[in-house]
Amino acid sequence: MNRNGKHPGKTHRRKANATDRTHNRTGYRITGSWDKRPDRPAVRSTPDRKAARRIARQMADEGAFVIVEEHLGHSAFRTLYELDGPALLAERAAAEQAAAEAAERARAFELHRAAAAEAARLDRARRDRDATRYARDLMTAPPNTRTDRRARHTAGGR
Repeated sequence: MNRNGKHPGKTHRRKANATDRTHNRTGYRITGSWDKRPDRPAVRSTPDRKAARRIARQMADEGAFVIVEEHLGHSAFRTLYELDGPALLAERAAAEQAAAEAAERARAFELHRAAAAEAARLDRARRDRDATRYARDLMTAPPNTRTDRRARHTAGGR
């Protein structure tokens, strides 16, 4: 008899069965198919959502068309999202090419700017040399007498 006297014929409690009868709803199935072998897709399953995203990204980076599905229980799945690996690779290649072209344009612009700055520096140096030479020539030239024709105006108003 058990201690509360309700079931006198039972001497122990029934223990729960060790097998889990709940349906797993926290599973993800990742299916990746490549153009090289469309009849043999790669299928991976994981209970971890982040691992499923990582696996899908890796397959897409390898050029696969990826379908990520969520397990609904009783062998039913719902598609969460799809990744088009070849399109992503083409988009990434186009972005890298655009970045390389932009870097090349920036480098060409920088070279042009440096050449223009060098030309301006040489021009300033030439003008400074010419001004120095002109001042030296003025200082070493013999004094000239002013004539009425060379003077702008004469004292006394002639």
